[in-house]
Amino acid sequence: MNDTQNGAVFDAITVHNFSEKILEQVIHFHVMKLSGGFFLWVGSSPVLSDLAVSMSSRYDSMPLSTLVMGDPSNTASNSLAQRLAKKTKKQVFVSYSLPMTDSNLSLSVENRIKKELELHPEHF
Repeated sequence: MNDTQNGAVFDAITVHNFSEKILEQVIHFHVMKLSGGFFLWVGSSPVLSDLAVSMSSRYDSMPLSTLVMGDPSNTASNSLAQRLAKKTKKQVFVSYSLPMTDSNLSLSVENRIKKELELHPEHF
């Protein structure tokens, strides 16, 4: 769906939600497709504890990434945003609201996101 404003065409924001039980924990995913990018929230409870943004740069093969809000010592949102920006070639906002206590959980969550990207690329 497109909106037109002063002759310019803008893609409407669309929302896609999915959940998965990963390592005995229900993880929720919320994707908002934006014009030229997307916002991804990952968590087990409705909390927005941090936010990172990443985008490709013509000067470097690795996308630029920064933490907009949250604890700078927690790099999960930043690194996930960077990997997704590299994979999708889009601007990516990520809020990763899960504890960083289990690297298997993080890996499983990222694999689930990649699976959803393959199954439903129109939502990203």
